[in-house]
Order: sequence, then C-alpha cells, then structure tokens
Amino acid sequence: MDTLAGLLDGPRARGAFLLRSLLTPPWSLRIEDESPLALCALVQGSACILPASGGLIRVEAGDVMIFRGPDHYTVSDHPDTVPQVHILPGQECRTPDGMPVGQLTDLISPPGAFGVRTWGNDATGGTEMVTGAYQVHSEVSSRLLATLPPVLVIRHDSWDNPLVGFLADEIVKDAPGQAAVLDRLLDLLLIGALRTWFARQDSAAPGWYRAHSDPVVGPAVRMLQSEPARPWTVALLARETGVSRAALARRFTELVGEPPMAFLTGWRLALAADLLREPDATLAAVARKVGYGSPFALSSAFKRFHGVSPQEFRSAG
Repeated sequence: MDTLAGLLDGPRARGAFLLRSLLTPPWSLRIEDESPLALCALVQGSACILPASGGLIRVEAGDVMIFRGPDHYTVSDHPDTVPQVHILPGQECRTPDGMPVGQLTDLISPPGAFGVRTWGNDATGGTEMVTGAYQVHSEVSSRLLATLPPVLVIRHDSWDNPLVGFLADEIVKDAPGQAAVLDRLLDLLLIGALRTWFARQDSAAPGWYRAHSDPVVGPAVRMLQSEPARPWTVALLARETGVSRAALARRFTELVGEPPMAFLTGWRLALAADLLREPDATLAAVARKVGYGSPFALSSAFKRFHGVSPQEFRSAG
C-alpha cells in the first residue's frame, strides 16, 4: 500500500453520503457539514464556489471539486445569491434563520419525483451536480489531506475520465448492492482526481509522492509502506535498494523531507490510528501489524506522536 492508496483503503467510503442536485437559479447552498472530505462533480451547467478563506471559484460542466474539511463553503449559481439552505453535520438542513427543514433528500416535492438520492428545485434544472461526502476520519488520509488546499478543482479539459458520467448514471438507481457500487465509484473518481492534481508540475505535491518516481527512493518508500511490520533499519533498506546507507539516507531525506526511519514511524502510527478505529481491534493485534514488539511499545510511541494514548484516541471516536 502507498500513501495515496491509504487515503481510500483505511477506511474507504462506506455508506458515503451521495446526492444528485437538479437546480434552476436562483439557488445557493451553504455547506457546514464538516465532513473530512467531500467531492462534487458538475455534470451540467455552471456554479460558483465561495470558500471560507475568501475568493471566488467558477466551475463548469465536467469540473470536479474536492473540499478538504472541516472548512465551510458556499456553492451557488451566482456569488450574490443568498444561501437558502445551510447543510449541517449529519446532513441536517436549516434555513438561514435556523429553522429545521429536514434532510436534503426530504426536500423533494413530491418525494421521489426526481429519482432516488436526488434533491432540487426543478426537475428540468439546467444545473446538475453529484456530491459525495466521506463521513469518517482516517489518520492515514490525514497525512495526505494536510497537503491539499481547502478547495481543489480539476478542470474538465485537464484530464480524460469517464467516471463523472458513470457516477451520475448510477446515483439514481435503486438496485441491490447499489450503495457499494456508489462507494467504489466515488473512491475511483476521488483517487483519479488526486493523481491528476499531484502529477501537475505546478502543484505542491508532497515529497513522498514526488519520490515515487525516483529509482532509489521510490522502491524504498513503497517497501516501508507495504511492509510496516518488518524490522526495518537504514542498513536493511539500503541493502534492499542496492545503495549504501549514507547514499540512501541522504537521497531519501532530500526527496521526502525526513529520514527513512522518521517516515516509517509516522506511517506506522498513522496506520495504527486507523486500525484502532476498527471495533474488534486489540492493541496487541495493532502493534503486531504495524511493527511494534508489544502493546506498551506502541502505546508509548503513539502518545508521543499523537499526544493521546491509544485508548483516549479510540474513545474520542
């Protein structure tokens, strides 16, 4: 597993919130659900994004937007349109003056008129959006998400990806196993968008991503990520990559931004945090999976790195 795969592998989307919106101006949605990560694909029409940090981003059909939580933002037909609905945690919807208006999918009139998982103010609206929100935090993904801007836009003419259309077609279906199909399509669309963004020359891709193409550091990073439980040392890693210890340590630090063993420690403890969210995971089992000799050793390292004990971390949810 590499860090980018880790974004969606632990945990992947599991019952992610997915919605199709059909809209005719004027319309404006204030998103305050504080999801750790959300993706919005504009199937047709155009829209404006007003991030919490300020500024204005205009998007067109085929563009894909990734929103890094928990920042709030507004999506509307025009920057001057006042939000009509505030979407809060749990997808609770309220009017601007705080009056409850039910769930997004309850706002359809009559219910089901536009199809399942669909909301809007006009069945023939010229703007169609598909939105997917990840509900669960992952410490593995936190290492990646920390490198992303609050709003990331992949323009339709910068990549060739058919998944926007597939997701739009599938989101209105109500077949057996449909939730799993939509989760996987959302995962694929997200990972494709992130790979496209990281591959850009002008993007501030993290060091571990750029290092993947290096003939020495790339294999070293992949070995550390795929085998975290192995008793790695710089000497062993150097032998596996066919270079000297000094050469590996120097090149790894230059490209990744930290020494090999520091990178390994961060990766192990990120994996541990993710595994601890599994309901049946024991501290001993997690310690074995991420390369610590005992629960005590993992607990001590975990507290130094995360600032809380594994038990406190798990209790915090």
